[in-house]
Amino acid sequence: MAETKRIMISLPDSLLEEIDGIVSIEKRNRSEFIREAMKLYIRERKRIEIREMLKKGYREMGNLNLDLSEMGYEEDYKELCKYEAKLTGCENCDS
Repeated sequence: MAETKRIMISLPDSLLEEIDGIVSIEKRNRSEFIREAMKLYIRERKRIEIREMLKKGYREMGNLNLDLSEMGYEEDYKELCKYEAKLTGCENCDS
């Protein structure tokens, strides 16, 4: 295990009682329990941060895709108008 440091924390009596109950059942000590709880908390925070970054990225990509599709639609519409003008023989028509 990596180097460890001792810290002192303050907990409400009710929380400490719950922790003591759990460590008693799981045959662990308070330090192991607190270490594991901190690891789980940090892992969950990272997961939430990643989820938020993904949401932001998906929103940005959605806006970009919408812009690109609108540009493509405009170009397709211009080409369609040119094609229809050729079919009808009206080269200067604005449809």
